[in-house]
Amino acid sequence: MTDLIQLASQPAVWAALATLVVMEVVLGVDNLIFISILTNKLPAEQQTRARRIGIGLALVLRLGLLGTVAFIVHLTEPVFSVFGQDFSWRDLILIGGGLFLLWKATKEIHHSVDPDPETQESGGGGLGFGAAIGQILLLDLVFSIDSIITAVGMTEHVPVMMVAVIIAVAVMLIAAEPLSAFIARNPTVVMLALGFLIMIGMVLIAEGFGAHVPKGYIYTAMAFSAGVEGLNMLARRRRRGSKGAAPTGQVERA
Repeated sequence: MTDLIQLASQPAVWAALATLVVMEVVLGVDNLIFISILTNKLPAEQQTRARRIGIGLALVLRLGLLGTVAFIVHLTEPVFSVFGQDFSWRDLILIGGGLFLLWKATKEIHHSVDPDPETQESGGGGLGFGAAIGQILLLDLVFSIDSIITAVGMTEHVPVMMVAVIIAVAVMLIAAEPLSAFIARNPTVVMLALGFLIMIGMVLIAEGFGAHVPKGYIYTAMAFSAGVEGLNMLARRRRRGSKGAAPTGQVERA
């Protein structure tokens, strides 16, 4: 308890906490987009429960990994080399997670562009609750390891990391329902989000092969694309509004 009070009295610790919270929230966007898209495919009565379980698993994984910080740090040590390129367990996890994201996002895009009516009518294309939780857990693990390793590089105080993770996951929990509802109401946003997942998958694979991609570039591109899509949505809404108002004006002139 004394150690915690001493930490709380240090301005540098508060600065590290604020930085970590922002970083964890930003890194959690990737995870949240995936959870939103996946749970929207479930029956309506299961969606909220699946989101809460998925985000809860993210919290449990992050806190559990923080309890084994020494082990997590060793995941960055090379385990084998191929043509002079060293690979660690972290690299392999990132590559595997990136490939999974590419496969999942490509499959969802194909389903959106060329849906199979027979499969939809028979219900064969539906996603089971257990399958959804399993896929969420897999991506939770990938994003959690990347998040914790990044946090370890920013501060050495585990309590600070835990507080930052709890705050970030709480933000994810609050944002999950509005984000999922927004994605469900706007089909074009689904395609944009799937494009984001493909980009994130490619970044994970590149990171696994040792090519560092600054996260600022990635999130700037995502923010720019989201801004353009927001303008498109506003333009479509204005056009629908003007079309709906035209008949009224004609009646008044008559």
